[in-house]
Amino acid sequence: MPLRILCLGDIVGRPGRQVVHQKLPALVRERSVDLVIANAENIAGGSGITTNLFHKLRSYGVDVATLGDHVYRRIDIVPTLQASERIVRPANLAHAAAGRPFTVVTTNSGVAVAVFCLLGRIYMNLPANDPFAAADWVLQQLPEQVRVSVCDMHAEASSEKVAMGHWLDGRASLVFGTHTHIPSADARILPGGTAYISDLGMCGPYDSVLGRRKDRVLKAMTTNMPHAYEVATGDVRLCGALAEIDPESGRAVSIERVEVSGGNADQAYDADDARNHGPGDRG
Repeated sequence: MPLRILCLGDIVGRPGRQVVHQKLPALVRERSVDLVIANAENIAGGSGITTNLFHKLRSYGVDVATLGDHVYRRIDIVPTLQASERIVRPANLAHAAAGRPFTVVTTNSGVAVAVFCLLGRIYMNLPANDPFAAADWVLQQLPEQVRVSVCDMHAEASSEKVAMGHWLDGRASLVFGTHTHIPSADARILPGGTAYISDLGMCGPYDSVLGRRKDRVLKAMTTNMPHAYEVATGDVRLCGALAEIDPESGRAVSIERVEVSGGNADQAYDADDARNHGPGDRG
């Protein structure tokens, strides 16, 4: 029976947390999901993650959190990065960087799944090492019995994501992209059997500019003056992809986009956010 893995795009602030909290449990039940992976680097106020919010995300039903260029935006997450097997930092940071470069978790059905994330190097703020070499290194570390592996390629450039998909084709079970907050329409199975999609989009407000208030972003773009890019609240959606993987071969059987409407959020921030939205910070 295929393993069903649900991957969620960047969870943006309180609106993103709210839609995941409200919609994820039913989605898991209705689609018989075995494992939920979510990019959580924008969960706190639209940028970064805190230990408190990581634990809340786990309580919502997320099994593994991946991160990206905002991995260290909220420094209180560092001890959790070191201690928890349910959160990974980009594998192509320095080996001395805080956190796990990959993890292996076991589903309720007894299937071991490796999860790792990589950081692109084009138009990204956090310097990183070669993601292709890092991907090879991660796969070399995995025990032979781990046949299912999932990679989150957190990158700005679609070319880097597509290239990583082909680099890992036949070696990883699923490669998905995050970071742009815009869902792509290219979900497919590559020739070697790897499920691929360039970007999952975001779990957050789509009546916005990448999750931020339209008026603030437009003001900054049309005046060349700094304006705080506050999290928006309109048209909140849960977005991601659902892949079926053969647990014996590690090859993908299918992949499809997932999108669930959550309406409008009642507020952009709460006490958990420790608001942090500097001028020009997209998240």
